[in-house]
Amino acid sequence: MKTEATNTEKTPNRDHAPLVLIADDDGSLQRVLEYRLREDDYEVLTASDGLAALDLFTTHEVDCLITDLRMPGLTGLELLRRTSAIKSETPVIVITAYGDVETAVEAMRSGAFDFITKPFSRDQISLTVEKALTFGRAVAENRNLRRLVHERFRLESIIGTSQAMQEALDRVGRVTATDATVLITGESGTGKELIAKGIHFSGKRARHPFLAVNCAAIPETLIESELFGFKRGAFTGAVADTKGKFEEAHRGTLFLDEISQMPLSLQPKLLRVLQEGEIVRLGESTPRKVDVRIIAATNRNLRTMIEDGTFREDLYFRLAVVPVELPPLRKRREDIPLLAEHFLKRACERHSCGNLKISREVFAALSEYPFPGNVRELENTIEQMVILTRGDTIAVEDLPDHIRRPTGHAANLLLRFPPEGLSIEQVERDIIQQALEMHGGNRTHTARYLDITRSALLYRMQKYGLAASISDDAESDER
Repeated sequence: MKTEATNTEKTPNRDHAPLVLIADDDGSLQRVLEYRLREDDYEVLTASDGLAALDLFTTHEVDCLITDLRMPGLTGLELLRRTSAIKSETPVIVITAYGDVETAVEAMRSGAFDFITKPFSRDQISLTVEKALTFGRAVAENRNLRRLVHERFRLESIIGTSQAMQEALDRVGRVTATDATVLITGESGTGKELIAKGIHFSGKRARHPFLAVNCAAIPETLIESELFGFKRGAFTGAVADTKGKFEEAHRGTLFLDEISQMPLSLQPKLLRVLQEGEIVRLGESTPRKVDVRIIAATNRNLRTMIEDGTFREDLYFRLAVVPVELPPLRKRREDIPLLAEHFLKRACERHSCGNLKISREVFAALSEYPFPGNVRELENTIEQMVILTRGDTIAVEDLPDHIRRPTGHAANLLLRFPPEGLSIEQVERDIIQQALEMHGGNRTHTARYLDITRSALLYRMQKYGLAASISDDAESDER
């Protein structure tokens, strides 16, 4: 059986023009196609039967396959199925005879990109091949992006050698292979969403969607329709039936960040999803089944909210099947150098800054700083220094003022014990004032830093007349 092939001894260099494989036992049509495609600056391989085409496909990096449906050896449909199994992102264009529409439809169902019917014009084949190649590149780029995302967010890539972090990661590692609901707790900036992505992309749902919803960022009037979807006409502006996040995340994972901000009126509907695996769209009465893993996160104490009547106890226990608490950065200081190096590399790549280094003095200062904003603050600090530094090494002078400046006035008084005496109340006032300044007036973070309750801090602020000097704008701090 005759087989014709061009450039079969060597796989084309991918820096060159796209490679198109033509499979057709009609020699004259094959030559016409080859001529037209070469005029369009494509590289071309040709085969006169399905088996020869399959052999060329497996030995070359084919960017587009054009195949007739009726060929000896392998039919076009069988060639389509086999090449799709080898490299599904390669688009296949099927050539059909006039009146063979049913077979063309079957080819489309089997994964063909498009079909053209004989006779066809030069413009038609050129445009179809161009569209097919654009589609193939998009599919390949999307697959590569998914691979990079999987690599970035797999649990093994999460940095932390401290005992506190290793204990948290050990617990996380044991739930990835399950569908158990996970509740991640920890201060703002500790990496709760990163852990949620690690659970998803290391588990059996990794090939399906991961959707994140910040419950605090959606107005209470919109959160129900956002999560559960709505029926056309359910409210003003509902012009079409619309899926909610639960349906969009079907077979994947839905990450509910700041779950403490979920309105109390909506918590029963979330409980129903966890118990029954079904949702009801706004404006409908018929439930719809959904297969979604839920991971929730919060930086607040849900048990306290249960006592206050602002969070349902039954929902808490459904969410906290596996609780994971992430330690603040100040309790895993040994991880700071590793994290700093990691963020330095990423920032240098992002801003094309070459290979900067961090001096020992900077590492020492970073390790002593409490980082109330945790890992997120460390990352932002490193990026700021990368952008502003003028040398090849990040020096102490490049540190932000609040990290670089020496110990505050109150601490100096305690250490030096001036002979003229001191006022303990004045020392306490100075400590609280400087702690508030260090945390931008954020009272929650300041109380945590001073290891006292928030109510105790507020009492002392009132006692020393500090409340009026701190802007209320800083109280958008609970996140």
